Amino acid sequence: MKLFGIQMNRRTFVRWKIYIDRARMYIGYISFVMIAFMFLNDFENESVRHFLDENKFITYPVIMILFMIFSLVLGRLDTKLGLRKEEMRNASTENPVMMEILNKLENIETRQNVSSSQ
Repeated sequence: MKLFGIQMNRRTFVRWKIYIDRARMYIGYISFVMIAFMFLNDFENESVRHFLDENKFITYPVIMILFMIFSLVLGRLDTKLGLRKEEMRNASTENPVMMEILNKLENIETRQNVSSSQ
């Protein structure tokens, strides 16, 4: 089936899902910056509010840099603890295609070991 000259099939929808997943990362960066600005604009204390308003060109970049450093520290900690690696391992065991590939590799390895021992 075609719609506007685009073949509508399973592969098309999978490709679109991949595009959306990739764009989500960049949207996350934009959200990060927006949350930082919302955080800075949410202060109700008069003295803090006055200080931020008077020194916007200094405090906003400094706080953004601090947020970036904090994010880098969190990312480094995540990497050191191996959370991402474990997450990927769990995701691949839930993926039937990956499990099929793993099983085929194990069968090939078993056959190779049997033939080399004879």
